[in-house]
Amino acid sequence: MVQAAQSEAERILLEARKHAQELVETARLATRLEAEKMLATALQTAEADKKKRLAHADIDFEMQVCVDEAVVRQTAEAVVRCVCGYRNATREITP
Repeated sequence: MVQAAQSEAERILLEARKHAQELVETARLATRLEAEKMLATALQTAEADKKKRLAHADIDFEMQVCVDEAVVRQTAEAVVRCVCGYRNATREITP
């Protein structure tokens, strides 16, 4: 009878260990899947933020670089005077 009880206890213990391992594997799988979902969401959010920042940076850059027509003309005239050797600033360049 003692032998039968020990055998039964060992069988129950093995079943409990097997069940515990299955539970651990299930929990690991669920955790991994949840982590993958979180990572995918984080990557999407980061990509959207990056696009937003780039769009704002582009707008800011355009606003900073915006030069009016008079400045462009003055700069072009200065370059032409320099390249053509016109050192006299009073000389007008005509198109």
